[in-house]
Amino acid sequence: MSHPVPTLAAHLAHYPELAEHAKGWRHPFDAQTLRDKVILVTGAGDGLGAATAKTYATFGATVVLLGRTRLKLEAVNDWISTNTATQPVIVPCDLETLDMETANNLAHSIGEAFGRLDGIVHHASRLGPRAPLAHYALDEWLKVMQTNVNATFLLNQTLFNLLDASARACIVHTSSSVGRVGRAYWGAYAASKFALEGLSQVLADETEVAGRIKVFSVNPGGTRTNMRKEAYPLEDPDTLPTPEAHMELFMLLQQPLRENGEAAELITGQQLDCRDWRDKLQWI
Repeated sequence: MSHPVPTLAAHLAHYPELAEHAKGWRHPFDAQTLRDKVILVTGAGDGLGAATAKTYATFGATVVLLGRTRLKLEAVNDWISTNTATQPVIVPCDLETLDMETANNLAHSIGEAFGRLDGIVHHASRLGPRAPLAHYALDEWLKVMQTNVNATFLLNQTLFNLLDASARACIVHTSSSVGRVGRAYWGAYAASKFALEGLSQVLADETEVAGRIKVFSVNPGGTRTNMRKEAYPLEDPDTLPTPEAHMELFMLLQQPLRENGEAAELITGQQLDCRDWRDKLQWI
């Protein structure tokens, strides 16, 4: 006896913040879209990271939750365990102190548990002070660069073989508007995001021929997160989209589909913007 396939709305009933935006999705994701995929999300305890982790788990992925604050990770872990059919993995890790030994241990653990990795979404980021470069404290500069650039490079490098073992893996680097056009007083944060864009382009070019790893950078734009509130304390957060508003794109990057439902592949190396990506995606 066959069972009816639940509608998308029914499948997302446990996640009303996402369900509201999914009404307007143009791509036919179903409950099993990310089934059997293993995806690492950094910054998974809050904001875009938490929304991405919850969304991927809702659509069947096993999510590795990496973040600095265990209590926040545990809250996301509990939500996923309660509301989805998947069981995430928690990895408390401060990227400011990430070194080769810790990164190699993480790679070993993921390899032992799953044998491969199907994706990384690099959401974790450090804002740093808003100050002119002439007065920017060196210790703050180094902390931002370590968290936003060096740790990202190190994770990509140590997890590369696991990504290469996937039939189709995807690395997403979360960028910023100030990482594409510099702006006064954004200091190390802007410089780190420019560096991240370069890292993304180099890695995309290096993996293009083999074709097993796709690499993208994504600029979310102004989004209702704690980091945005820290950067713009006087801004009304209700004027900004929630992280869930961006999840169709983050889904599409992990499991690309054309609008008519036929499988298709995105061209690697694209620089995407959550505000206008629908009109700019390039397909093979």
